[in-house]
Amino acid sequence: MNISKKLTAEFIGTFWLVLGGCGSAVLAAAFPDVGIGLLGVSLAFGLTVITMAYAIGHISGCHLNPAVTLGLYVAGRIEKADLFPYMIAQVLGGILGAAILYIIASGQADFTTSAGFASNGYGEHSPGGYSLLAALVAEIVMTFFFLIVILGATDKKAPAGFAPIAIGLALTLIHLISIPVTNTSVNPARSTAVALFTGDWAIMQLWLFWLAPLIGASLAAIVYQWMGSEDNEDKQAPDAQLSVE
Repeated sequence: MNISKKLTAEFIGTFWLVLGGCGSAVLAAAFPDVGIGLLGVSLAFGLTVITMAYAIGHISGCHLNPAVTLGLYVAGRIEKADLFPYMIAQVLGGILGAAILYIIASGQADFTTSAGFASNGYGEHSPGGYSLLAALVAEIVMTFFFLIVILGATDKKAPAGFAPIAIGLALTLIHLISIPVTNTSVNPARSTAVALFTGDWAIMQLWLFWLAPLIGASLAAIVYQWMGSEDNEDKQAPDAQLSVE
């Protein structure tokens, strides 16, 4: 597949993840009387991945996340040449998604980003007041298991066609666990996109939401490779897809 088509797919997919996931948090989570709450926001993030996996998985692999891209690279699933272009496309797509969300949200007279604009944080900016250490551990562990699910679900020995569902449900579960801790990142592009509009503390704390997911994803790739080391000859070819066949 042409690299420009892959990058366009990653741009569009990450745009949708930020608009759908963060949009549900900003616009609908606490809406009077019919707010969707934590459960609804968690489900929204999972649905963005499921829908995009079926839409663009056959084009780019539907990573939508620099940590996922790094994990797949460490596991030998994508080529080195795709690594940074994918990450850049994801961040840019996320930023555009956040920009559209900002335009929509600011249509409300009393709108302000002071509530966080779905940004990730720790300490006083954690939804539950969790410490830096708690946030770091949560983000590493949640990203680790997210990548384990992705690598397993997209393995050639896994049942074909179910990867998007498993991955989307994994992301939903991750949000159900960790929204109170960090507002859930496990995705540097998602964190960067909304932090740029929140500014101030969100930018200052952004380093954790790059470092932790990248560490968690890399560790997961190493562990998954070891677990399947006897079957290396059967591992999925480079440019792994979220198979929907």
